[in-house]
Amino acid sequence: VQLQASGGGLVQPGGSLRLSCSVSGFLLDRPAVGWFRQAPGKEREGVSCLSTWNDITHYSDSVKGRFTISRDAAKSTFYLQMESLRPEDTAVYYCAKSDISLYIPTSPAEYEYWGRGTLVTVSS
Repeated sequence: VQLQASGGGLVQPGGSLRLSCSVSGFLLDRPAVGWFRQAPGKEREGVSCLSTWNDITHYSDSVKGRFTISRDAAKSTFYLQMESLRPEDTAVYYCAKSDISLYIPTSPAEYEYWGRGTLVTVSS
């Protein structure tokens, strides 16, 4: 199982970015995938999660209405579209996979497989 996040960069406040997570070793129609972030000096936190077998999504309160998680199973890739970015969104973003299927996992501890992060910097 491998995951590779990409798409980070420097963007001005109010701007947009789309992160991609390319996966291998599993199908995107199995349990759950998610995006997490970690800002300097802070703990890793959940951003958005997707239960791939029923397409239920979850967003943290801080990104709800601005970020959208989606997947393209044919491309073995899932995405995080980020709009109206704020300086407080600056962090290293990680994509991850969970084997939990009974509910949508939202905690980093519930995810077994992780990709390397991609840095998102929101600054003018």
